[in-house]
Amino acid sequence: MKSGDEVSNLTTQPRVTSFAPQFLVDDLERSMSYYRKLGFTFGEPWDGFYAIGELDGLELHLKEGPKSDTERQHRRDHQHLDAAAGVDGIEAFYGQCVANGVTILRPLTATAWGTKDFYIEDPDGYIISFGGRPFESGAPPRKP
Repeated sequence: MKSGDEVSNLTTQPRVTSFAPQFLVDDLERSMSYYRKLGFTFGEPWDGFYAIGELDGLELHLKEGPKSDTERQHRRDHQHLDAAAGVDGIEAFYGQCVANGVTILRPLTATAWGTKDFYIEDPDGYIISFGGRPFESGAPPRKP
């Protein structure tokens, strides 16, 4: 064995363990209330301007601060996503979002690549896609 191989076997391979979007919001309490409809939970905001939401081990960071309304409108007009999320049980999650009054920008739709997705828009104009494999009758949802 070469000495370089010995060293590589002793070191740990790096692995990203989280990746969270940070959204600038106009009203932190309003945004926290909206994301609670999706199932996020929040601790106490820091200094009244920053909060971290958690859902199924994933995080969403919200920061009260100014943003460009023109840029937000451009993203909405051209369906540029701010974030995309994968969901096991996409149909049930969609139903939960509708029942909770989440603003649906584009309803649950089959895609050309065999999944289903839908878009939401939060109170600050952020567009998020939720997608996953559809439930197949008689079989549990498949993991991607």
